[in-house]
Amino acid sequence: MAVSRLASSSSSSGSSLVKPISAALSFTSSLRRSLSSSADDSTTLTIETSLPFTSHNCDPPSRAVETSPKELMSFFREMALMRRMEIAADSLYKAKLIRGFCHLYDGQEAVAVGMEAAITKKDCIITAYRDHCTFLGRGGTLLEVFAELMGRQAGCSKGKGGSMHFYKKENGFYGGHGIVGAQIPLGCGLAFAQKYSKDETVTFASYGDGAANQGQLFEALNMAALWDLPAILVCENNHYGMGTAEWRAAKSPAYYKRGDYVPGLKVDGMDVLAVKQACKFAKEYALKNGPLILEMDTYRYHGHSMSDPGSTYRTRDEISGVRQERDPVERVRKLLTSHDIASEKELKDIEKEIRKAVDEAIAQAKESPMPEPSELFTNVYVKGYGVESFGADRKEVRARLP
Repeated sequence: MAVSRLASSSSSSGSSLVKPISAALSFTSSLRRSLSSSADDSTTLTIETSLPFTSHNCDPPSRAVETSPKELMSFFREMALMRRMEIAADSLYKAKLIRGFCHLYDGQEAVAVGMEAAITKKDCIITAYRDHCTFLGRGGTLLEVFAELMGRQAGCSKGKGGSMHFYKKENGFYGGHGIVGAQIPLGCGLAFAQKYSKDETVTFASYGDGAANQGQLFEALNMAALWDLPAILVCENNHYGMGTAEWRAAKSPAYYKRGDYVPGLKVDGMDVLAVKQACKFAKEYALKNGPLILEMDTYRYHGHSMSDPGSTYRTRDEISGVRQERDPVERVRKLLTSHDIASEKELKDIEKEIRKAVDEAIAQAKESPMPEPSELFTNVYVKGYGVESFGADRKEVRARLP
């Protein structure tokens, strides 16, 4: 990344930019508040993206991205927090405190963080089952994450959804979805509602390269294009659909072109500033013209899920090579240190506080009780129906139905 200062009205010394982070009950919120008030935002930086954008049927945005020390610090903190959270989830799964499916996001943090930097909580996001970090970016807390993963009442879905079903509707997050590709038509439905309401917001519907060949994607995209819906389809291309390399599953792996008549943009999904710039561009475009496809070229460090070692269909050298050359957290770390925004020690102190916050959230989640047995029957049927697990009088039930 090439960096130049556009304006500066104060010193950018690291000591004045980072203050100690306090851990409190809402660990995630306290970390956010501490950093948002600690970094100097009076210096404007312009940073060139690592790679140029590649466009299809549209003019690409500028590679020069405006940012600030405050924003860069927040990027580091958010991505480091997501990274630590997912590493902790790995350990909890191996300790059998998390059961069932569990898909981790480490390596892809720049997509979730960069997207949030370009939009508001009034804009909608809907994604697949790799959803922990998206939930955190939408304002969720560590406690809600770990409690849900462990099936506890304090979880964001009251312990009933687990890893694949995180939601935060009040902040525009319409969930992770376990059926491959099913979230795409739902996302276009959200965009339909937004256009109908004329509220100048958009929906980002995320999916992986494995879902990019789904028929329902093209059906939904066709309707979105016909009706000029403010829908942005985000292909998080981590290059492996489960254990299948993209080149084995897709005749055309240029996913940003797959909409044909719908414009697209290929983005370095490991560069948080490139993601921010692309999502800002996409929102402005979609509000004026209708749907757009973003292909985020990213990478996952873990396997597809916790049951997948991730090393049977790719080499360890490949994984370590991406870590060394493209890691999104390390890229921001280098920006912060090379431009005297923060020192290595200050960034390590932040990581220590993050580790402490994650450990304390896990301890709290373990104290949260399991859902009551009666919860088996809530949020399934219309209230008053379906309360017996066995032996229901079907004639009586039918008679009671409106």
